[in-house]
Amino acid sequence: MTEVVWHDIECGGYDLDLPLWRELADREGSPVLDIGAGTGRVTLDLARRGHEVVALDRSAELLEALHERAAGLATTTVAADARDFAIDRRFPLVLVPMQTLQLLGGAEGRARCLACVREHLAPGGLLAVALADALESFDEEHDQPPPPDLREVGGVVYASRPTRIRDLGGRAAIDRLRQIVALDGTLTTEENVVELDRLAPEALEEETIAFGLRAERRRRIPQTLEYVGSTVVMLRG
Repeated sequence: MTEVVWHDIECGGYDLDLPLWRELADREGSPVLDIGAGTGRVTLDLARRGHEVVALDRSAELLEALHERAAGLATTTVAADARDFAIDRRFPLVLVPMQTLQLLGGAEGRARCLACVREHLAPGGLLAVALADALESFDEEHDQPPPPDLREVGGVVYASRPTRIRDLGGRAAIDRLRQIVALDGTLTTEENVVELDRLAPEALEEETIAFGLRAERRRRIPQTLEYVGSTVVMLRG
């Protein structure tokens, strides 16, 4: 349950990319494969618009929440690692939102994921991958971390706040402070760290040539005070 709450707080409210995924799904058709689906932020949005979606994530707990929320919708969940999955289907559209490809452990992890995607992409199908534009610390224009994301569940208050971004060379670490205020007022605090590979769109496009993918015009998702902007790399099979 706690994993679901934190995922919803830190990722569930993001919606700036949804118009692009809707546009692509309407154009390319179904079924859509959503890699790194979590609790269904993208999957449920597309399914409510009439698309059939297969949601892939390595967390069975997150997918269970997605399944419960998808009652009556054309969705299927697959619990698997993005670097090693096998589904007996081919997809005209594969989506990798929210910098998921940058969580896979560098070039080797990306290559394993891309090989799996290529096996599941229908002839002429499209792979769309969101990459974080900037993984730098808070600058002069944004010299303070954004306000915490808050949610109350059964009287318990959850708060999550990004505190800094650390340069790890080929990766960047995003530090978050998570706090829980229990019903009796007890405060619990823990740190959470997510490491993202630094990956330029040009570099990804170059890597995908080996998998028989060709780059199309990239798309942009703007930055907000709460979220970094993204470049969506479009790769045609």
